[in-house]
Amino acid sequence: MRLPIMQLKMHARFRMPSGTMLAVLLLAGLTALSTAELHAQLAPSPDEAPVSKAPPPKPDSDEPMATIKVDVNLVSLYFTVKDKTGSLIPHLTRDECSVNEDKTPQKLKNFQAETNQPLTLGILLDTSGSQQRVLPLEQEAGSQFLGRVLKSKDEAFLISFDVNVDMLQDYTNSAHELERAMNKAEINTAGGNGAAGVPGIGTGPVPVHGTPKGTLLYDAVYLASNEKLGREAGRKAIIILTDGEDQGSVHKINDAIEAAQKANAIIYGILLADRAAYGSFSFGYSGDYALKKMADETGGRMINVGNNGKKLEAAFQQIEDELRTQYVASYTPTNAKIDGSYRKIAVDCKSDKAEELKVQVRKGYYALAPEQ
Repeated sequence: MRLPIMQLKMHARFRMPSGTMLAVLLLAGLTALSTAELHAQLAPSPDEAPVSKAPPPKPDSDEPMATIKVDVNLVSLYFTVKDKTGSLIPHLTRDECSVNEDKTPQKLKNFQAETNQPLTLGILLDTSGSQQRVLPLEQEAGSQFLGRVLKSKDEAFLISFDVNVDMLQDYTNSAHELERAMNKAEINTAGGNGAAGVPGIGTGPVPVHGTPKGTLLYDAVYLASNEKLGREAGRKAIIILTDGEDQGSVHKINDAIEAAQKANAIIYGILLADRAAYGSFSFGYSGDYALKKMADETGGRMINVGNNGKKLEAAFQQIEDELRTQYVASYTPTNAKIDGSYRKIAVDCKSDKAEELKVQVRKGYYALAPEQ
């Protein structure tokens, strides 16, 4: 019989002259005896798993291997509920809320308050020329907010956007590190401010394509959602401090909204619009519309503070209260297709007083496979 090459090499290694065969056999017997004695002395511990007596499986068995396939198509909705005066409603039950997907009622598998569940935050800071007068307000109020809102299991990152998109601080639980990064942010118009007029110089720019210029708001939201929050689980939110104007982004506003929806991230927009910075061009200002659209579509909201420091502090407090008074409702859609299509969502809640309540929730989601 012709042996395979590997077996042939091993066979040749153990060939030896016949004159030494007896000595080798004697040595092998003594070695086996010593091993048996040693094994007898080292009795197995009673806590050890028993040694199997079953014969080893055949390596080339034709029997198919059993496979367990788990396909969990679970949709999780994070939302807040308010009464007609705008006050948060914190103690609703499953029976007081209902979910419809494309106008079809859905059966809830889970419903609970998410008051102290881990939170992942992305802070997006506008450092374009129009924010020159309000940047110090953003830095001060933003740092105070992070110091209050971040709990032991929470994380946040900080991105600035102007003529480029920069990661100023990656994920951290340290409000101090975020504050330090925020205070280092500088206005950059690529004309002599910031880092000697060179766009994107910092501690690691997030890449964008082409030759963008202006205020890359939509690119910042897209990258924060797609490259950062899309990889995280649980409660996620983006807080944008900006005047809402975009100039030169590669991505459009709908791209930014879609990325946030796919990441299941809620957008809160704090509108800091120093109208004096626009001069005679302020009549064409439309940033409030764009920021409101992104917030509404993802289950957040826009808060207009102008350039008023007190209003900015109040806005952060409102966002903090909402993030700590959320509900999560989960269900398996009656439409089980994983086809990437967009599904519209409606959540309705009523209190024990039969009072109609306002639900703040994303407008829909994309039916994607988990790995997508």
